[in-house]
Amino acid sequence: MEWSSTGLRVLRAVAETGSFTAAAAAVGYTQSAVSRQVAVLEQATGVQLFERRPGGVRLTAAGATFLRHASLALDEVDKAERLLHEPAPNRPALRLGVFTSFGAALVPEALELLRQRRPDIDVFTREGSTPALTRSLRAGTIDLAVISARPPYPSPDDQDPPLDLDVLVEGDLMVAVPAAGTIGRDGTATLAELQDAEWIAGPDRAGEPGIGVWPTLPRQPVIRHRPRDWMSKLHLVATGCGVTTVPPSLIGLLPEGVRLVRVMDSARVTRRVLLARLPGAPAADIPELTRCLHEAAERLPLP
Repeated sequence: MEWSSTGLRVLRAVAETGSFTAAAAAVGYTQSAVSRQVAVLEQATGVQLFERRPGGVRLTAAGATFLRHASLALDEVDKAERLLHEPAPNRPALRLGVFTSFGAALVPEALELLRQRRPDIDVFTREGSTPALTRSLRAGTIDLAVISARPPYPSPDDQDPPLDLDVLVEGDLMVAVPAAGTIGRDGTATLAELQDAEWIAGPDRAGEPGIGVWPTLPRQPVIRHRPRDWMSKLHLVATGCGVTTVPPSLIGLLPEGVRLVRVMDSARVTRRVLLARLPGAPAADIPELTRCLHEAAERLPLP
């Protein structure tokens, strides 16, 4: 059985992105080159590594097992290269993925707590959508992921064994409105008021609808702005350009000129923030980072 580190990196990129096309863009190859690398690996291993599906691919059970061990080998190769070029004490390192709307709210305080207790641990972070971070966990490119979930709170993927999930935050969605505006002067807003408002909503990501428009409005409202990041949304609200739905994790980050209002809705609209990792005994130092994330979550100024 023969394969190269290049082939293993391509395998990991395909698993992480969920498609040959996206993997090709990530590693700088053509799609045909990526397909060839995967074909070589499948021939060498004698098993099908990916299940082809409409819109992309996902790892088979055999592919997930192979990638789990291949990722460990790649991590050791990367560590050896770093030590060759940057001789330094062998410090533990953890890789944390965070879904986009939660990074600014939670991660800085959690990392500060970790620095105070375990200054010897290095943490590398990245942001992404919940589906992308879930794939990264399965691919072994991150150790922990902070992801979002909406009712009825299904598992973030359908692979076995299921991921270990731990609730960090659970709360009701609210709507951010201009502080000087007329909506929600008493702290609440009706669906009729919100239906007639102009909205600010982020674009949908693959597999993860963007938050912005209140989900139970009877009709699609007017969406004036579609920024990608949360601070752009909130500053547009502050200048009177519209309203937007916000998850509970962002309440402590509101800029001046923004008010939060509860929605008078017969359906409770909630979100959870989950901490996800691969099943089984956690790797060394993950429990300490987990404790810091929980403590930081407990300090969030939730309503």
